[in-house]
Amino acid sequence: MKVVILCGGKGTRLREETEYKPKPMVEIGNRPILWHIMKLYAHYGFNDFILCLGYKGDVIKNFFLNYQRLENDVTIDLSTGKTEYHNRHDENWKVTMVDTGPETPKGGRIKMVEKYIDGDEFFLTYGDGVSDVDIGVLLNFHREQGKAVTFTGVHPVSRFATVELTSDGRLMNWKEKRKIEEYINGGFFVVRKSVLTDLSYNQEFEEEPMERLTAGGQVSMYQHEGFWHCMDTFRDFQHLNALWNKGQAPWAVWSS
Repeated sequence: MKVVILCGGKGTRLREETEYKPKPMVEIGNRPILWHIMKLYAHYGFNDFILCLGYKGDVIKNFFLNYQRLENDVTIDLSTGKTEYHNRHDENWKVTMVDTGPETPKGGRIKMVEKYIDGDEFFLTYGDGVSDVDIGVLLNFHREQGKAVTFTGVHPVSRFATVELTSDGRLMNWKEKRKIEEYINGGFFVVRKSVLTDLSYNQEFEEEPMERLTAGGQVSMYQHEGFWHCMDTFRDFQHLNALWNKGQAPWAVWSS
C-alpha cells in the first residue's frame, strides 16, 4: 500500500531553516523530519513511498540518491572504483520522487502522482508533522468505517497561555501551552483512490474536495489522543529537537 507524502511547501514561517532546504528536510536529531515520518510508516510495515516534491525538491532527491553514502561508513578503492559500505544502516524502503511543481496546491500534487498509486486505497500525510499514531489501527478504523477518506484528528497544544474567567471577569486559572480539547486535522489520511477521479490540479485538497466529501457523508475522523506535533515555526523546531536530544521523542515508536 502506497504512502503519499506532501513535500512541496516552502515553509515560510520557518525561514531560519528553509531558506536553503525544503521544510521536510529540516532536521530533528541530524535526520530530516521526513525520515522520521517514513520511519513511523515503515515500523508498521508500510515502506512504499511516493514523495510529492516542489520547493527545492532536488535536496530531497539528492538525500535519497546518496542515502547509503550518507548513512554508512565508506571505503573506496580508488584503483578499481569499488565502494564498500560499512555499518549497513539501510532502510527497506521504495521511494518514488515526483516533481509536482513549486506552486502547485496540495490537491494538484496528489492528482499528479495518481499514476504511481496502485491498489484501491493509499495513505496520505504531510511532510512536517510527527506523531505516535498507530498506522495499523488507523487503517483498520478506515476500513471499518467504509468511507472514502479518513483523517486523523489530533489535539494541538496552544502556543499561548489560556485563561478561564468567571461570569464577573475574575481570573480562575492560567495554563501555559495547554492541550486544546477540540480536534484539528493532523493529517495521516487513508484515502480511496477513486477520490482522485474528481480532483483537479488547481485545488487544495482540504478545501472544496474535503468539504464536498464531508457533505456527502464520505469522511470519517480517527480520534488520536496521543502525541502529535507539527514543525511550523522555529520554536517547534527547537521543541522537537529538545525532545529527541533528551530521549523523550514519543513519535520514535520504532526505537522502543
